[in-house]
Amino acid sequence: MSAAKLLFAGTPDFALESLQALYKAGSIPAAVLTQPDRPAGRGRQVAESPVKQFALEHDIPVWQPETLKDADIVAQISQAKPDLIIVAAYGLLLPQAVLDLPERGCVNVHASLLPRWRGAAPIQAAILAGDKETGITLMQMEAGLDSGPVLASAAIAIGTEETAGALHDRLAALGGELLVQKIGELLEGKLEAIPQDDSLASYAGKIRTQDAAIDWSLSAQQIARTIRAYDPAPGASFSLGGEIIKCWKAEPVDGDQGRPGTILSAGKDGVVVACAGGALRLTEIQRPGRRRVTAAEFAGQRKLSGKRLH
Repeated sequence: MSAAKLLFAGTPDFALESLQALYKAGSIPAAVLTQPDRPAGRGRQVAESPVKQFALEHDIPVWQPETLKDADIVAQISQAKPDLIIVAAYGLLLPQAVLDLPERGCVNVHASLLPRWRGAAPIQAAILAGDKETGITLMQMEAGLDSGPVLASAAIAIGTEETAGALHDRLAALGGELLVQKIGELLEGKLEAIPQDDSLASYAGKIRTQDAAIDWSLSAQQIARTIRAYDPAPGASFSLGGEIIKCWKAEPVDGDQGRPGTILSAGKDGVVVACAGGALRLTEIQRPGRRRVTAAEFAGQRKLSGKRLH
């Protein structure tokens, strides 16, 4: 299998797993496309993407266009004569001019079982919805948003207490495994492309910080899923006395009905808050600029019972 026939486009850790798997399997891309270096972290220092770092360490050429609509980058990709472009969490739209270049097209490593959860945040959406399973889909890319035919898929169960961070890591590894299993058939065009049923499609839009604000008018089960879905980012939060506090761990409990958001009790077992259905025991929280602490430790620092969270 000629390495020169493959290009890889990806940016974050999720994509890195697929690139590493391809490399270890001997399917080394002729070049890697990744997002331009951008400020990251608390210090906002300009940082290279995980995919770029790996590529440079392994002497794989790196291309970092601001857009793929530029004629020069289209020409550069064309000159590489790729048989296949693998895309995983790249972050730039591929215009039709690029989609048309490889003989075997462009294949996306997508973190859901399409057509469920097309879009930018399928992992969080699956947890929020209470889905029992999710998985990886290898999809033939077309102009629509994650609407192309399915070439292969692999499913995994979602743990009852699993966070988006933990599920992300398992799906990233699964994506690499499935890609390596199918790369030969992808390059040879041997996989059947099965059209998606658009009537079954659901969408997971980009996450905004305000999406992670806890809505106490939901059930305790729904709020618990919200907390898991937004761990590690942006972190589910609530307001207490004007202070925005993040909640990292909580569990539904049987509790007396109260006005949603009202603290029913606070002590060594945590902080129990009334919801629209049942109650939620907060067990790990974080105040702005502080470390994470147990809710019991927080409860020991101030009088909380009867106060209302927003």
